[in-house]
Amino acid sequence: MPVEVAVTTAGAVRRGVVPAGEAWLTTARRLVPDAVVDPVAVDLSGPLKHFVVDVDLRVAVRPMVHGDLPDVVRWRSAPHVRRWWAGDGPATPAAVRERYLPAIAGDEPTRMWVWEVNGRSVGLVQDYRISDHPEYALLTPDPAAVGVDYLVGEPDRVGRGVGTRCLWAWAVHARARYPEVAAFFAAPDHRNRASLRVLAKLGFVEGLWFDEPQEDGTVTTVVGCTLDVGLVLGSDDDPP
Repeated sequence: MPVEVAVTTAGAVRRGVVPAGEAWLTTARRLVPDAVVDPVAVDLSGPLKHFVVDVDLRVAVRPMVHGDLPDVVRWRSAPHVRRWWAGDGPATPAAVRERYLPAIAGDEPTRMWVWEVNGRSVGLVQDYRISDHPEYALLTPDPAAVGVDYLVGEPDRVGRGVGTRCLWAWAVHARARYPEVAAFFAAPDHRNRASLRVLAKLGFVEGLWFDEPQEDGTVTTVVGCTLDVGLVLGSDDDPP
């Protein structure tokens, strides 16, 4: 069955069929060649893939720096975050510094990023080659994939579609940094329906459930979700 893309721009909707071998994002761009900003995905979970051109909400992905750590402490301490990140240990200033400073300094393979929405820091995202973590690679379907963990920490940004927009911005950013990688992989807690819904809206496909050991000694049942980079985003050589 043909896949269709719809792009909403300036109050109008443009639709088109995805040609064989073309990424969904490439089709979206082709439908709005006059757009002043790149179309972004808002819901790719159904047979019609929805994108939007939105000049009013700008998401930036920038490297985390030392000065972001007070925000990280606050985000990790928020009730809507703490429920899902408790296994990463306490969110005290000392524990957060110990956990994140090596990655900020480039001494660990995990890379830390901060999301900014219209210039305001709202959350964090971390990515890593799964093969750099052998104990985790044994649990995942594709050790060559890039793994991603994320949170929107500002309570007033939760439940408003910001997480979808932020994670899409990360995916486009990561595709450029990992041009040879064929898949992105996330594994949220199986009870975290909001996170699973965000992933589905960006084209991630749910796979196997598995038990993931946590740093605090507990075990969490997570859902492996995979994004086919070529299918959804295409190559970084594709026209912007």
